Amino acid sequence: MKQFECFGLDTANQCLLCSGAPVDLAPKPFAVLRYLVENPGRLITHDELLDAVWPETYVQPQVLRTYMLELRKVLGDDAGQPRFIQTLPKRGYRFVAQVTEQRQAPLNQSLRSRRGGPVVDRTEELARLNAALHLAVAGQRQVVFVSGDAGIGKTTLLDAFCGQPGSQQAASVARGQCVQGIAATEEYYPVMEALRELCAGPDGEAACRALSRMAPAWLGHGLAPQGAAIPPLSVEAEKRTLGDLCAALEELAAEKPVVLVFEDLHWADDSTLHLISALARRRAQARLLVLATWTPRQGRVEDQPKVLMQDLLMRRLCMELELAPLKRAAVRELLSAELGQKDLPPGLAEFVYQRSEGNPLFVIAVVEHLIAQGALVRRSANGNTAWEQCAPIPETEASVPDALARMIELEIERLSEEEQRLLEAASLMSVAFPAWAVAAALEKDPVETEEACDGLARRLHFVVRAGQDELPDGTRSAFYVFAHGLFREVLYQRQSSARRARRHIRIAERLSAIFAGREASVARERAMHYEAAGDHERAASVLHAAANAAQQAGVC
Repeated sequence: MKQFECFGLDTANQCLLCSGAPVDLAPKPFAVLRYLVENPGRLITHDELLDAVWPETYVQPQVLRTYMLELRKVLGDDAGQPRFIQTLPKRGYRFVAQVTEQRQAPLNQSLRSRRGGPVVDRTEELARLNAALHLAVAGQRQVVFVSGDAGIGKTTLLDAFCGQPGSQQAASVARGQCVQGIAATEEYYPVMEALRELCAGPDGEAACRALSRMAPAWLGHGLAPQGAAIPPLSVEAEKRTLGDLCAALEELAAEKPVVLVFEDLHWADDSTLHLISALARRRAQARLLVLATWTPRQGRVEDQPKVLMQDLLMRRLCMELELAPLKRAAVRELLSAELGQKDLPPGLAEFVYQRSEGNPLFVIAVVEHLIAQGALVRRSANGNTAWEQCAPIPETEASVPDALARMIELEIERLSEEEQRLLEAASLMSVAFPAWAVAAALEKDPVETEEACDGLARRLHFVVRAGQDELPDGTRSAFYVFAHGLFREVLYQRQSSARRARRHIRIAERLSAIFAGREASVARERAMHYEAAGDHERAASVLHAAANAAQQAGVC
């Protein structure tokens, strides 16, 4: 990696980075920039540059002028007062910025995290994390928020990043875990965990020395060397400890770059958030990288990590890495890595992709569930062992893996009884559900129900407001979607059969009222709800009436 100011030229991955973010640059302009950066400080003539980028091909020299204009636009450079590319009229160009060589760990699609989990489809994210580390090593403090749904692979990504060859030698790495329920009773819990790891690690002596000089109050929190006498702190001293800790970390980073990792920031206490804010805003140069993972709309109602991140983003003091679900090809790759074989049973990858919707945690859970059910069996033949499909892989009505069902149940049980009933009623429709149907199932006021659904969508990561529908009577009703079908299935199955039946019938009757005079247009939906309620006679009657109406319309 060639580093110049905030830019990084990643020759291995053929891309230009700016403050860790990829910059769009076509291959030929990249090749021109690469040759200039690899030969800094000296005159590169037009002929030399043309021969290097277009060997054995005649190209008009004027094309260089076009590429230089594009490169200056990308770099924010000024030809009159160049920071990067100096033009020497009728002779050539010179790259005038200072270039440093940064060691870069190899980035693979098949990296494995420190805890053993495979890392797939995260090459760009790893590249951006490495670019942030390179900037931090150069003295530009960095704060990176890694966000995404539960199970999307945030911890796995950071495990792989921190476990890259040479990472422990290049920087002091310390991690702290935010834990649900502790924020209200113990300040700085993840910070103290990270400091203990620093003080107990290979660079522990330097860490204790920096804390002793710059932040002695923190040594009184169980970090002091054994046998050291720590006087009691005054109230005034306690008020100064946040700034003292920042100074101590900066002093430690002067000896060796420091990487602080805080996981599950949605459960963090306010003091920990204040520390991250202070570290991001301090102006002095520091070889410091702060990485924080968080799940949007999970944890506290006010979602303070999001408030902090948005404020720092607006001031260009941090970067967000939002992890997206895996694509089909990546799910196949993850399955191959987990099962240890390239060729997968027919239909397995597509089935797992549909069930997991690209969530890595769900991918593994679905596979383990299929193995437990006996649908996948490991067999030996001709000295080779491979996983084979033993029973038909269920394409519909597949049960939710036990581990995932328990995880989802825990999230649901954190909600109030009223909120749980709201979500259960929502699950009676499909992955998408309108507020009016929830109101009908619960026999509630539609306006109040929509407001309650809006509140859940703001708080929960697995419910999202998707838009509004206009009903036949001219009224409008918001509709929402479950971020993952498995959440909907758990909510549906946790209701008793009798309760589900009553609610399905109410929705069917409400459909009939909404579409009065046009019942045939929603006959299929009404029949589906009657059938789900076990009222097969009424379901058949609805479909029969719709068929008669269609036949009469055809005769006319």
